[in-house]
Amino acid sequence: MAKNKKENPVYFIGAGPGDPELLTVKGKRLLEEADVVIYAGSLINPEMLKFCDRKAEQIDSAPLCLDYIAKVMIDRAKRGQRVVRMHSGDPSVYSTIGEQMKMLTEAGTDFFVIPGVSSLGATAAALQSELTMPGVSQTVIITRAPGRTPVPERELISSLAEHQATMAIFLSAGRVEHVQEMLMEHYPPETPAAAVQHASWDKEKRVNTTVAGLVDTFREAGIDRTAIILVGDALSNDGEKSKLYDKNFSHGYREGIKE
Repeated sequence: MAKNKKENPVYFIGAGPGDPELLTVKGKRLLEEADVVIYAGSLINPEMLKFCDRKAEQIDSAPLCLDYIAKVMIDRAKRGQRVVRMHSGDPSVYSTIGEQMKMLTEAGTDFFVIPGVSSLGATAAALQSELTMPGVSQTVIITRAPGRTPVPERELISSLAEHQATMAIFLSAGRVEHVQEMLMEHYPPETPAAAVQHASWDKEKRVNTTVAGLVDTFREAGIDRTAIILVGDALSNDGEKSKLYDKNFSHGYREGIKE
């Protein structure tokens, strides 16, 4: 526990997708050393909190507004306490971390960001799928459907679908009808699609379907939130062989066999 320090930085930690063992070693150490831990109770697996010192102050940010959260972080850090702010997955995607960093900067409070295992990585792992396949797709598009938070017109799913790349759709399980409609503008109906709810948690739920079957599959599985939707032919795991490990392919570490 931090003691007798004039001021401490705030540590933003990516808590990973949910499995406590997918927290980074550095993130776990900082949780163990923290005086104050602020976490989103609606998203963070409570098992993560077992890493905290029993004397640490634990604050669930789910019912709080951002101004209050920032005020607490700044106040505690200026008192010399070690403050950890946990975000689900990796804090670089859909996490409001940008707003918080701006608030801390304006207050003159230092901070560090500890990346986490992304929920997208955990979703692909649960499905045992590679998101990029030679000859099929070399691009992954991360996006979301518009809801209370709007999406720029140029980034609507219907526009991005034109590329027919692998698409990872966050925060949109509750709008699956809209998602399916937008995807159908460019993806063939039989294009593989899948979704994972609570990836890496004990209550993880996985479904495999097609673009045309998304809505019905979600209804049958009872998925309406906290899920990532994946779409694209790469999910079939049927592509060309990688050149990197082709015995006939030469590169900086190996001379290819000439037949």
